Order: sequence, then C-alpha cells, then structure tokens
Amino acid sequence: MIIDANHISWKREAKDVLTDITWKVRNNEHWCLVGLNGSGKTTLLKMINGYIWPTTGTLSVLGRTFGKVDLRELRKKIGWVSAALESRLHPDERPKDIVLSGKFASIGLYDEIQPEDEDQAEALLEKMNCTAFSNRAFGTLSQGEKQRVLIARSLMAEPELLILDEPCNGLDILARERLLSLVQDMTESDGAPTMIFVTHHVDEILPCFTHTLLLKDGSVYQSGLTSELMTPENMTAFYGGKVTIQRRGERLSMAIK
Repeated sequence: MIIDANHISWKREAKDVLTDITWKVRNNEHWCLVGLNGSGKTTLLKMINGYIWPTTGTLSVLGRTFGKVDLRELRKKIGWVSAALESRLHPDERPKDIVLSGKFASIGLYDEIQPEDEDQAEALLEKMNCTAFSNRAFGTLSQGEKQRVLIARSLMAEPELLILDEPCNGLDILARERLLSLVQDMTESDGAPTMIFVTHHVDEILPCFTHTLLLKDGSVYQSGLTSELMTPENMTAFYGGKVTIQRRGERLSMAIK
C-alpha cells in the first residue's frame, strides 16, 4: 500500500480543516486529486509528506506508519513538486545543480558529488527535455522549463511516490501539453513511481490517471475509477454548478453550461 489513510482528520485553532479522510492508494495506481481552492488539498499533501500530523485517525505512507517511522527518512522516498519548492530556489542556480540537489533533498548543493550522480542528473535532464538549458540560470527559464527541471530534481532520489501539485499552473497551452506528454511518458517507463497529480482542471487528467479522489470542504466527496466519477451528473453535483463533460480522444473536456 502506497497511501493508507484511515479516518484521518486535522484541526487548526479548533477549526476542522480535514475531516474523516479515508484514502487507499495501491502500488502502480496513478491518481488525480481534484478539488477547488480551500478544499484541503495542500493540507492533505503536507500530511502525506509528514510535515503535519493527523489530529485523529491513522496514516501509513509507503508501508511506514506515522508514529513508528522517522519522517525525515520517509520524505526521501517521496518526490513533491510544488510552487512552494520553486519559490525557495535561488534564481542564479544552474538547473543541473538543482537536479543534483534532489539526491540530498536540500535547497542548494552542499554535498560531495560523485561521477555517477552527474551522469544520473544529465540523464534526467535529457529525459525531461532540459539539456539545452541545463547550464542557464534557473531564474531565466520559462515557467514550463522550470517545471520540467523540478520534476527531474524530484526523480533524482528515485522516489517511490511522486506528487505533482498543480504543475500546469501558469503554463500556456503549448507548454502545458508538452509537460503533460512527459508526465504520461513517465508513468509508462520502467520503475516509474506511483504518481499523484493535483489539478483543478478536468482536461489535465491523462489516461494514466485511472483513479481520482474528489476532495470538497475538507472531506472526501468520492474516490474511485476516473471513468466512473467523471460524468456530467457527478461533476455537476461536485462543483455545485451545471457542467458538461465530453471525451476528446483519450482526454476529457469540461465546460460550464
């Protein structure tokens, strides 16, 4: 079991932020996490990464039960790409050094680098189509280029779980589709980590994301097969406004009526 959350809740200043979350993610299942702003997505991700602790309930990630595991060691097995990480990186750093730092889960590169580390970083940059700008300053890259560098960094430690937290935010349509194509390819590669893809947008849900968790007001609205949840009737009830959903090839498209 990759994620085994049983009736977990989290309170802050007597306010219920997450309530009675039960969610099970098995090995080789790729999930989308969908919810509007304020639904509790970020709080749930922080909990999975071991930065906050459930107020009630039990949580196990990668077979390690909270309360019985060193969370610092657990985090080394989890890749998390988010806007918060990007904001902590120095704009003058080279993408190659940023990717190398992923091996040590550090902001900045302070550890001794081995030749095999260099080879791995270069291979990941090539895999994510970043070779052409691997020695440029990170701050000069486009948003799409930055996201690809961050994903390469997250893969440096060979994580068992990879969380992509709204990776398409701020991308134009071409950059978005390039990134989504790389994500699809990643899930099909040998030894790919289990992936959680966080989004607001139904049209970003790729065929590889066979399961979806719908989070609303800090609670699980529904979870299960994407094909069963992504219906006009269900998503109209979820969003509270009438929507249409159409299939375009292997992807979905949603519009408000």
